[in-house]
Amino acid sequence: MGDKVETLGRLAQWKIDNFGLSSYKKSDPFKVGIWNWYFSIVRNKYFFIHLFPEPSTVSKNQPPFARFILRVSNAGSSRSFHISPVQEKLLRSHDDFVWSVETTFVGRYIIDVEFLDLKINGEETSSVWPPDENVQSIASQSSSIRGLSRMLDEAIHADLTIITADGSLRAHKAVLSASSPVFQSMFHHNLKEKESSTIHIEDMSLESCTALLSFLYGTIKKKDFLEHRLALLGAANKYDIGGLKDICEESLVEGLHSRNVLEMLNEAWLYQLLKLKKGCFVLLFEFGKVHDMKDEMNNFLQHADRELMVEMFQELLSVSNPCIS
Repeated sequence: MGDKVETLGRLAQWKIDNFGLSSYKKSDPFKVGIWNWYFSIVRNKYFFIHLFPEPSTVSKNQPPFARFILRVSNAGSSRSFHISPVQEKLLRSHDDFVWSVETTFVGRYIIDVEFLDLKINGEETSSVWPPDENVQSIASQSSSIRGLSRMLDEAIHADLTIITADGSLRAHKAVLSASSPVFQSMFHHNLKEKESSTIHIEDMSLESCTALLSFLYGTIKKKDFLEHRLALLGAANKYDIGGLKDICEESLVEGLHSRNVLEMLNEAWLYQLLKLKKGCFVLLFEFGKVHDMKDEMNNFLQHADRELMVEMFQELLSVSNPCIS
């Protein structure tokens, strides 16, 4: 513990070892979105929490309009919480947001912020989420990529028909074979797919399968990847498309928040995504969000796999008592 702030997706948590009756403390910077942020706390008669971006060219020219929730709790055995209303603020300086908390507790504190959205200057179209650095695409405008895009869009020399749940697509066996050992096996062995030049992917919609092909041809766009990434994750697992599976997992980890964590935990368990599962456990148990979602958790546990429930219980024990191995 100390002045370091831990971050996960859209959340940040500051654990403070000891804070007295008349004190001031400022955190180290932490990055969420495109900005570096700080917490600071002051105690005199009341307990004041400040949240603000680091003064910089970025925050001056592109100030963040933040929608967020703060929570403060003591770190003792009888952990009690104070949760702020949802805040919507343009944040430029230390004084733009101050939250006053009535508490007489001293000692160890935990302060959390969950950013529900971050926009540049408050503009509707300027949300900084979700990031797309790992998605194949757009940045690449080489002639070869443009040629692949035309091959797909215009079905130039296409030698394969894909039947989806609600339509059909034309594609190229060579491209699919180079991307997936499962597809390669279909087309190089004496299987019906080789004979008919048709494959059935009826567990995907036409739109989702189009996004899959766009990824395989290197032309996928950010919005299409984000809209269909759960379907793409399923396809990556089914057809052993390793790079796509990794990219989907990274994107889901970056997009974790308290409203989707249980859904993401289910996906992580289904597809054995260890990094995403760990992120969900950290958010629920180390960040303590499990305390805010008891009804949702009860419903989740009624349908959860027994082995997953055992892992969750072990994780909860290890966080509650770090001495337990």
